[in-house]
Amino acid sequence: MGISQNVVFALFLCLVAFSPSVFGRPATFLQDFRITWSDSHIRQIEGGKAIQLVLDQNSGCGFASKYQYLFGRVSMKIKLIPGDSAGTVTAFYMNSDTDTIRDELDFEFLGNRTGQPYTVQTNVYAHGKGDREQRINLWFDPAAEYHTYSILWNHYRVTFYIDEVPIRVYKNNEARGIPYPKLQPMGVYSTLWEADDWATRGGLEKIDWRKAPFYAYYKDFDIEGCPMPGPGTCASNPNNWWEGTAYHELSPIEARRYHWVRQNHMIYDYCTDKSRYPVTPPECVAGI
Repeated sequence: MGISQNVVFALFLCLVAFSPSVFGRPATFLQDFRITWSDSHIRQIEGGKAIQLVLDQNSGCGFASKYQYLFGRVSMKIKLIPGDSAGTVTAFYMNSDTDTIRDELDFEFLGNRTGQPYTVQTNVYAHGKGDREQRINLWFDPAAEYHTYSILWNHYRVTFYIDEVPIRVYKNNEARGIPYPKLQPMGVYSTLWEADDWATRGGLEKIDWRKAPFYAYYKDFDIEGCPMPGPGTCASNPNNWWEGTAYHELSPIEARRYHWVRQNHMIYDYCTDKSRYPVTPPECVAGI
């Protein structure tokens, strides 16, 4: 970004802590989210400004936003499970809550044995079609301190960010007949659960329940978007900041960071998996 764009973006981040509308206001967890699964395993801390998710042999847990949104930007600061987290999955995602034509944008943090890097899997569902997994190994310890994970979603692209570094871009290529999530509003969700049948080294590494309970932490919930149901013009309003020309493509700085991540930390890309896709998926040919 140029200097002026950085200033504008910083102003938005400073003004908005969380909002069920285009404008922001500070809020606590329970004002804007609901617990969807095992309320005994989600604990408010720091006066409701942060939460602790718990996974043990009895249950995992999950929460969701009270509103659905059509386009915008969502972000959370997350501190993942420290030490031996093999077999666990901490997820942060958007979902249309529909079955056959689901739209979904996923961050899934796959635990590992002590000393091995955390793996982040992203996935994009559009019009009911998913199976677009990509994986990177994180270049830092995500359990040592909080890091910011964000999804920017507009009419032009979906971009996944870690600490403002783009790690994945899924472009709107509808003109080429490729589905893009733009018709269904999505809620914001998070879960902590056991998935040792696939999460770590394809299921070879199992959860060591002797290390339980496992804890993940969330704070600084930030949603800037159009709540649904809402004004019919909200989602297509070009004055919404996330639809601005600065967010149609990656900036030169973002593009360099993006290629650095892809070249140095990507460990799996469905686009190049010929065993699953002998014919390259069309969105990969079109350019993700």
